[in-house]
Formats: sequence, C-alpha cells, structure tokens
Amino acid sequence: MNNILVFDIETIPDIDGARRLYDLHGLSDEDVAKAVYHLRRQQAGTEFLRHHLHRIVAISAVLVHGDQFRVWSLGDENADERELLERFYAGIDRYTPRLVSWNGSGFDLPVIHYRSLLYPIAAERYWDSGQHDRDFRYNNYLSRYHERHTDLMDVLAAYQPRAAVRLDEIATLCGFPGKMGMDGSKVWETWLKGDLKAIRDYCETDVLNTYLVYLNWERNRGNLDDSQYAAQCQRVRDHLKASGQPHLIEFEQRWQAL
Repeated sequence: MNNILVFDIETIPDIDGARRLYDLHGLSDEDVAKAVYHLRRQQAGTEFLRHHLHRIVAISAVLVHGDQFRVWSLGDENADERELLERFYAGIDRYTPRLVSWNGSGFDLPVIHYRSLLYPIAAERYWDSGQHDRDFRYNNYLSRYHERHTDLMDVLAAYQPRAAVRLDEIATLCGFPGKMGMDGSKVWETWLKGDLKAIRDYCETDVLNTYLVYLNWERNRGNLDDSQYAAQCQRVRDHLKASGQPHLIEFEQRWQAL
C-alpha cells in the first residue's frame, strides 16, 4: 500500500440543522450557536457538540503517491460541504490510499459519515468491506484494527481511551512544530470573522504534524530505517520551503529551529 492520505477536518456548528432540530427559527447564527452550546453544556458538561451537529468547512490532506508529496486543502474557499466530501471520497476512489488520522475514528470519520447522508454522494469504495473487492474483506477502512485507516491516536494509546493524548503534545515532544497560534476551539470565531483561509491553513499544519508523527512511528516499528526516515523528512522540508505559502514556510522554519 504505497499511497498514503493523511486527513483532518475542521467544523463549525450546523446552524441550519440546529434551527430545525431545536426550533430556533428567527435567531441569528451566533445566537443559535450559543443556544446549542448552552444545551450541550447542560446535558453533558461540555460545549463540544455531538458529531451530527458539526458542519465541515475544511478538509486538509497530505498525499504521498510514489515520489510525489503534496499538502493542501480540498476544493477552494468557495467549495461547500458537499464538494469537500465528494473530493474526499474521489481521492479514495482514485488512489485507494492508507488513510492516516489523529482521532479520525473518534471524530473525523463519524462526522464525515453523518454529513454524507445529507447529500446524494457515492462512496462505494470507502464503505466496501468485501462486497465489491475481496481484498477489502480482511483489510478495509471501517475496521478499527485494519490498516487501510490508521488512527494514530488510537493505535499509540493501545486502543485505550484513557491513554489518548492530544496531537499537539505528541508532535511537540517529537520535535515537530505542533499548534501554530490556533486550535479547534477558535474555528467558530474565526469563521464568524470570515477568515476561512486561516482555518484551512491551520488544518494543513495539523495534517503535517500528523504525517510527521506517522513517519516517526513507521521508523519505530521498523518500516523505515534512520536514513529512510531522514530522507522522508527532507522531502517534506523541501516541499514546504518551495511552496511559496507563508504558513507552510513558517512551519518548516519552526521545525528547523527545533
């Protein structure tokens, strides 16, 4: 399995859905969000919304395909949720990659599953567990213990929720940049300011951190020796320096400084 697709999503409250579910018609977007956050806090002691009430506004990815390396956000800033999901599944159809995530099983993929139900989207390859391709019977995207999707947080925690940690902390401990001035809790306020680019840039640095931790893990389990690991890291550095994108160049500079 030579193709690797590291992915991460960023979300905001599903304002339209919340209006229908909780009869919040007539309220502004901000007031709807405040209402659902308040309700969630009363129900569960946290403002973090249930998966089906997250609307996807960015999907970022690192794609490794043979000698090619790429980091980007799917679609452009005008792409709606349906287009982002269609592009995500199209990448799976085209490359049949190993998906790599941090907490993808616990958050990103369930959100993707629920949101996909809202649109007429075809995702046969993703959902295949052997009905269409026999190889997928014993290695598919849906099983927790298969490698077509590797949730690094889950694997490194030995599948024990009490051992799970944040990507930012592991990336920082491993000598990678970690978070760069933003985190998921700031996505909604950034969205309200109309700064989708900042959200997409942040999401791209998250997939970079995830990919670098993944390379570290591949070295740890013997799939890369030290020279191969160094070569893979250098390829990432070279790409970031040549990207012309300020947030990617800053990521490489912080990495170099560490």
